[in-house]
Amino acid sequence: MRPNAFIGKSEEPANDELTAELGSARGLWDQLVARLASESNIVVQEWNSYSPKAGWALRLKVKKRNILYLSPGRGGFGVAFVLGDRAAEAARQSTLPRKVVRIIEEGKRYPEGTAVRMDVTGENDIAAVVMLAGIKLQF
Repeated sequence: MRPNAFIGKSEEPANDELTAELGSARGLWDQLVARLASESNIVVQEWNSYSPKAGWALRLKVKKRNILYLSPGRGGFGVAFVLGDRAAEAARQSTLPRKVVRIIEEGKRYPEGTAVRMDVTGENDIAAVVMLAGIKLQF
């Protein structure tokens, strides 16, 4: 994944700062957020930063449950999920693109689940992220 564009910033990014950093990827960002809201009812958005060294990420939630994080970079962005065992297995058995399944298989395992991180570079990635979010919501 690309480095976070807001490393060292003490306040959450303003909308115009986000647009400036994402550049042409801003359309993909907006499209992904809109599809997650309309198709999976993921509407709660919170900017979050654990430390200035980590930068800022947009946390997308359903009620109080964290579903995924969007991490803005210069000229693009990445997403991060933590999938529980059942969700990870369902994702492996799904029709997700092979490269996404490989990312899940190679993801670091934590007690709370498997870390899945990927860059979003186009429409196919948006479809995969929406599908993964739907799988996570089932478990």
